[in-house]
Amino acid sequence: MLLVVADTSPVRYLVQIGLIELLARLFEEIKLPSIVAEELRHPSAQAAVRAWIEDLPEWVKVLTAPESDDPILGKLDPGERAAIALGLSLKADLTLIDERKGTAAALTKGFEVTGTLGVLDLAATRGLVNLRDALDRLTRTNFRYRPELIAALLTKHRG
Repeated sequence: MLLVVADTSPVRYLVQIGLIELLARLFEEIKLPSIVAEELRHPSAQAAVRAWIEDLPEWVKVLTAPESDDPILGKLDPGERAAIALGLSLKADLTLIDERKGTAAALTKGFEVTGTLGVLDLAATRGLVNLRDALDRLTRTNFRYRPELIAALLTKHRG
């Protein structure tokens, strides 16, 4: 079983498009730093996201991330910093992060990294999701993406 730590963004968007259960099907268990859980509870979060974090499935574990004075992590937002710090402390195999700075920092720390699109790609590869439908839902959120990435995924999966 892979040890997977998630930042806020992939969780938020998978909840918003109704595909959060893909994480359980792909990875069995996800670790969330407590700061990420707080971000998902924030009043500005979508109601579905707040409802999900308040009634967590058993495959999600919320843990306190250790403090880090690493200058690479200091430049990140609190959720990204906590996800990477928690991943380091747990010797995680994979970190789920969407933002470029967080991805770059996680890669420098030796993690495999994927984000929302990577999760959908993996799920489509395993036949767990209709990729075109999932991407259509995702593009109706405020998810920021490069159109060529969406086109490449659809071409890859002939969707």
